[in-house]
Amino acid sequence: MIFNQMRKKLILIRFILFSLLVAVFGKLAYSQTILNSNLQKLANDLWERSFPIEAPRGIIYDRNGIALAINLPVMSVVVIPFQLEDPEYVATHLARILKANKDKIKEKITKRVSIVRLQPEGRQISIEQADEIASLNMKGVYLVQDSLRYYPYGELMAATMGFVGIDNQGLAGLEASYDKYLRGKNGSLNYKMDAKGNLLKGYESRFVAPVSGMSVVLTIDYHIQALVERELKNAYIKYQPESCLAIAMNPKTGEILALASQPSFDPNDYQSAPQEIYNRNLPVWMNYEPGSTFKVVTFAAGIEEKVFDMYKDTYYDRGFEIVGGKAIKSWKKGGHGLQTFLQVIQNSSNPGFVEISRRLGNDRMYEYIKRFGFGERTGIDIVGESKGIVFSKEKFGPLEQATSSFGQGISVTPIQLVTAFSATINGGELLQPYVLESVIHPTTHDIVYSNKKTVRRQVISKETSDQMRIALEHVVSLGTGRNSFIDGYRVGGKTGTAQKAKDGVYLQGNYILSFIGGAPMNDPGIVVYVAIDNPKTSIQYGGTVVAPIVRNILTESLSILGIGKQQGQIEKNYTWMDTKLFEVPNFIGMEKSKVKSRNFKIVFVGEGNVVIDQVPKVGERQEQYKEVIVMLG
Repeated sequence: MIFNQMRKKLILIRFILFSLLVAVFGKLAYSQTILNSNLQKLANDLWERSFPIEAPRGIIYDRNGIALAINLPVMSVVVIPFQLEDPEYVATHLARILKANKDKIKEKITKRVSIVRLQPEGRQISIEQADEIASLNMKGVYLVQDSLRYYPYGELMAATMGFVGIDNQGLAGLEASYDKYLRGKNGSLNYKMDAKGNLLKGYESRFVAPVSGMSVVLTIDYHIQALVERELKNAYIKYQPESCLAIAMNPKTGEILALASQPSFDPNDYQSAPQEIYNRNLPVWMNYEPGSTFKVVTFAAGIEEKVFDMYKDTYYDRGFEIVGGKAIKSWKKGGHGLQTFLQVIQNSSNPGFVEISRRLGNDRMYEYIKRFGFGERTGIDIVGESKGIVFSKEKFGPLEQATSSFGQGISVTPIQLVTAFSATINGGELLQPYVLESVIHPTTHDIVYSNKKTVRRQVISKETSDQMRIALEHVVSLGTGRNSFIDGYRVGGKTGTAQKAKDGVYLQGNYILSFIGGAPMNDPGIVVYVAIDNPKTSIQYGGTVVAPIVRNILTESLSILGIGKQQGQIEKNYTWMDTKLFEVPNFIGMEKSKVKSRNFKIVFVGEGNVVIDQVPKVGERQEQYKEVIVMLG
């Protein structure tokens, strides 16, 4: 009996031992076969140290293929704490070379981690710094490939372009809004190391190549952008305003050709600029009363609703209109007298526009303000766009209706004005402006995404737009916009002089001067808007200060765009203040002694006694008393 019980116990013990052996060998077999790859991966992850390799961001190009944002190859510092033989020595020299705090460096490089990327002190260091670190041959200190964002044209388009941070992530402007395209995928250089940071023999290093970000092509034309920046900077120096801004746009597509503001900053060194400068892109952010540039909207609404015939119907400007017990005055003392409505816009008569708003009525006046896009964002693909301020319909009484007709009491953004003006001359289409033209794959160079013209709505008819182009050309040739007149080009535009308000009170002697113009009026190819906030050294009128700036921008831009001169230009109405244009006579073939002119200054170039060429060419017109270069041979 006892023997049988012992025998049973031995059999049970043997069975248990056998089961345990089967389980152990089974586990070993499972680990060696089924789990082998997973265990190997875990071991590799434990042994492997990854040296990061920064992926270059995509290039930003203008519409002509000119690179506006590129990458420079640089080096960064990586430390493996377990390999350091003398942390104090390493911290001392790194702090000296990198011009950093020694205690902070030491704290970072002595952490109990496998690898330390020394930042921001050791990121994107100079060649000289990298060479000096390499020459010290400090064990555990490595230099790895990095990428530095660089803007070759400095301040050019800075607020729109934006900038990136130390980790190459977009922080502002287009760099931020299109970071998903521009930012690449980082790579790495991987080594097998033991717990002390020593390389494991028999294992090869593993290289994971970085993937570049996609390139972005903008609608911006570098040549027009540089021109706009030059004119704006000259104005900022000359007139010493609080700020100034400019936009150039293709009125038929909504493509932004240039966008600029002053004061500006260098995105290569944005940390040195005040935050309020690089955080505000004035052409899309700034809100202010537009002044008389808004009259373009009111006049277009009046033509569309047929409340007047601009050629036949008349209005007598006595110098003021009374609305709600308040006098709304004309800028000209005593008014302009009897005018056609074409002369009302030509002379920028405030009382005349009050009359147009009366004929439109409250509902229609308010409807057109909203229809032209005021009080809502344009949808431009630039961060920080404002939507302006428009009265609610309940608060849009007779006085608000009257003052809004000539751009007072309503707050708009520059980009809203440009899109609204464009709608009045492009056939009546309110467009969504845009800066991104396309996204390009970094290796195949295929177009991944392409932007296109977007019509938000039809605001006026083509017939009304045709009349608006004629009216605006009259403003430039015969009215308040004469300083933007360009001989041979059919320019149309409108001046603006808006008194600034603070806490509901208008400031004395503090104005925003502006001018918006487009050309050519028979087939519009470009619209340019410039605004100057409170110039200190000039007579404060938009037609006097800003119209000549727009003229300069339009003159060169039309040449850049390959737009030639047109027939049918309305001849300019000269005043005693204007410099007249005269046709350049033919001097070619004449003897030097006979070359004379009462209208131009003659400058001789070369040797000889006979004229072989001249600039400007025969028949061209230029301002009186300017130089004619005569070449002798």
